[in-house]
Amino acid sequence: MGNTIGIDVGGTKVLGGVVDETGKILATARKDTPRQGGADLTHTIADTAKELMAKFDVTSVGVSAAGFVSSDRKTMLATPNIADWNGVDLDSELTALIGLPVVLENDANAAAWGEAKFGAGRNQNHMMMLTVGTGIGGGIVVNGALYRGAFGIAAEFGHLRVVPDGHLCGCGARGCFEQYASGNALLRHAREAINASPEIARNLLSRGDGTVAGLTGQAITDAARDGDPVALAAFNTTGQWLGAGIASLSVLLDPACVVIGGGVIDAGEILLKPTREALERTMPFAGKHPYPEIIAAQLGNEAGLVGVADLARP
Repeated sequence: MGNTIGIDVGGTKVLGGVVDETGKILATARKDTPRQGGADLTHTIADTAKELMAKFDVTSVGVSAAGFVSSDRKTMLATPNIADWNGVDLDSELTALIGLPVVLENDANAAAWGEAKFGAGRNQNHMMMLTVGTGIGGGIVVNGALYRGAFGIAAEFGHLRVVPDGHLCGCGARGCFEQYASGNALLRHAREAINASPEIARNLLSRGDGTVAGLTGQAITDAARDGDPVALAAFNTTGQWLGAGIASLSVLLDPACVVIGGGVIDAGEILLKPTREALERTMPFAGKHPYPEIIAAQLGNEAGLVGVADLARP
């Protein structure tokens, strides 16, 4: 079946890699993401692929990016964080530039497939992945295959409504899941705790510039590892929301395991423990059926690259 190339397009970098059939990355190439997006970004992706094609024989190229991908995986329908890319027929444009078949995929779907095939979810035919970073993305594997839905936009978990008329989300709706269980939510929970009890927050604030506004997710994670009560409370609140959301999703999808990826999972069990506790407490028909296993992702930032390379494999 041969080697393939996976290219993960982010807001600041384009990362490409040659991936073999076992999911091993044989070589990588990295370029800056052009701020103007559009045709410049398309050519940057092509240049990244060509750099790798000069070193290895490959059969095809997979490209993952944040945004909505058409159900035929040929067109970027909407890319909120990339300029001038909406409606671009990347399949045709990239195929013309590099001379190989091209497959497009949403970045969270690609990461989910990478974990399902080669990472924490391998050997599981029914798996769900949540990427918990600034927001919440996700992917669904059903009967050993990636599930995309009728229009290719399934698993936008972060925009499930969990609080009627809750916090305003960037999507325009209120009360979305990611407003309560993401990295941004972790910051909000910590800031709210600090404002409520500033006298116990000196240690946490000292890890930044001393202000609530200057607090970062990494500072909260480091403080939580050191046992800081405010940081631990913020993770507990985030985990409670995350676990309750997973309980609702599990009733719908009935996964054997739920893989948690994204930047927030760097905290490990500090996040996973309250998440599991909330799942067991809020799961409908608790005790009447097995709970899905909640585990940390294994492939890190390379999951999307590895996943989309495999999805491109003939």
